[in-house]
Amino acid sequence: MNKTPVNIARLVYLLVCQAAGVAIALSTKSTEIEISVTTGLLVGLGVGFLFIGIERLMEGFTLRGFSTGAFGLGVGLFCAWLLTRVGISDLLELAFRDELQESVDGAALVESLKLAVDVTLFASLGFLGTTLALQSNRDDFAFIIPYVRFRQDASSGQPIVLDAESIMDGRILGLLSSGFLSGRMIVAQFVLEDIQTLANEGSNGTRQRAQRGLENLEKIQNSPDIQVSIHEAKASPDGQPLDNRLIVTAKFYGARLLTLDESLTKVARLQGISVLNLNDLDLALRPAVAVGERLRVALVRPGKEDHQAVGYLQDGTMIVVNQAVDKIGKSADVVVVTTLQTAGGTLIFAELAAA
Repeated sequence: MNKTPVNIARLVYLLVCQAAGVAIALSTKSTEIEISVTTGLLVGLGVGFLFIGIERLMEGFTLRGFSTGAFGLGVGLFCAWLLTRVGISDLLELAFRDELQESVDGAALVESLKLAVDVTLFASLGFLGTTLALQSNRDDFAFIIPYVRFRQDASSGQPIVLDAESIMDGRILGLLSSGFLSGRMIVAQFVLEDIQTLANEGSNGTRQRAQRGLENLEKIQNSPDIQVSIHEAKASPDGQPLDNRLIVTAKFYGARLLTLDESLTKVARLQGISVLNLNDLDLALRPAVAVGERLRVALVRPGKEDHQAVGYLQDGTMIVVNQAVDKIGKSADVVVVTTLQTAGGTLIFAELAAA
């Protein structure tokens, strides 16, 4: 952030404080308590530096944090007011009934104690409300004010719950950084625990994917353009499956679900949850290759048959070229003769193009 405007504002504020100190000193010349110009200047300068120091301490405190703290303070003060209305301070009068009857000072004592209790009550509950609000995220406010959630959805998009597979996928960083998905990313605590377990106890390949998932999540959290919050609910003690927990979490936040699991996708959609499947997105973005189309492909390895050579399109689609084994290591013009849809994606068969 550019600090120049802030520094200019600080300088102007110091000058104003100095001018105010000098003006106060000059206004006391005709009075019994005369303040020198130098003293007024130093006092104004000291007051200015005091408030600039306070402002520096609040450097990481944003307007959003201020509004959140003000809301929590209001809730705390309201709770304190309710307690004073029900007559909690009147209990002191009952406790000091004997003193009131014996001495006139007893009434003054009770009034002083009432005032002390009221001030302590308002200060304590106001403090607790402020700190509780500052430690909460915007999703938690939906319990109190549904408008907060509606406003969030309208301004930044519907939240998205991430499952373990999507976090560990190598495409997630590019997808989120591209800006095509809007809304807060929600990661459940039990999903983090699942990834951590895989990183510590899984097979070699699974451990690598889990480590990549933790690295992906760290980069997502550090990205200024992506909002991430951690859902604190942990796996239920009755051993409820993680897929069910993800569905419950998505329903709770009114969020979409980002996953690669086909079965989870079907179950979630049956329950009315909007699902974003990365595999569906990948298939949708792959270019459609028609039979008879002419392509230029780099052939990199032999195929299953002795005469075949294998190449790959830019999106990773494998293309098998017949009678092209002598072209391995070179680029060749080919003509598509057929396409085959498999569980792993589209498989293309081609022939060398006529010269």
